[in-house]
Amino acid sequence: MPAFSAKDVQTLRQSTGVGMSDAKKALEATEGDFDKAVAYLREHGLASQAKRADREATEGAVAIGRAGNVASIVQLRSETDFVAKSDEFKKVVSELADLVAADGESALDSRAADIEDMRTRLGENISVGKVVRIEAPADGAVDTYLHLQAGRGVNAVVVAVSGGSEQLAHDVAAHIAFARPSYITRDEVPEADVATERETVEKIARNEGKPEAALPKIIEGRLNGWYKERVLLDQSYIKDEKQTVAKFLGTASVTQFAQVVIGD
Repeated sequence: MPAFSAKDVQTLRQSTGVGMSDAKKALEATEGDFDKAVAYLREHGLASQAKRADREATEGAVAIGRAGNVASIVQLRSETDFVAKSDEFKKVVSELADLVAADGESALDSRAADIEDMRTRLGENISVGKVVRIEAPADGAVDTYLHLQAGRGVNAVVVAVSGGSEQLAHDVAAHIAFARPSYITRDEVPEADVATERETVEKIARNEGKPEAALPKIIEGRLNGWYKERVLLDQSYIKDEKQTVAKFLGTASVTQFAQVVIGD
């Protein structure tokens, strides 16, 4: 059994910019020691890739893949939008997304050489970033939303719903693309974050000289606004702000969602 996990391979790949196969080989050769694996890559002629990986890759593109009741998002990172907008770059990230939807994240290994070729030819830090794969629940559906900018995907969302249709999942995905929630329900928000925010809004209210008797209502009101920024079901639905997303869903529920935005 290897002394490292698939996550270790991904971390090394993202840290050095090398392909998955090279990252795996380096970890195998160094028995899972991360620092030694980085040195191994440099010693075996991959120092140029590692050097490029030091440069920040804040540009890129995202694409969505579909395969039956599965949807995926793949982010391909680059240093410049010039490269990210190229037909080759957009074609590759689209193919990667389809590959993940059909066969899972491990299938990306089969395209490692192609990505390495692009990195070498273009002399730019190009690497796979976030990868998401979501399957529809048995009683529901999955769908997506992709916002394009200059022909490339820059904001991708996948949503799975239980007790709802693909159209419902798509409508919720479009909402998420612009509202950018972090959680589905309030229960998912870390208790420590809630406690910190409650303490903060109480101090603000006291500093504003609010009456002591009014503090509980004021604090809850401001906490509700804070939740609304973060929690999907609390948000006003973008196509009808008179109702919340929870009301829009009706008897359906969102079981899972993911959002990947270039530059975040």
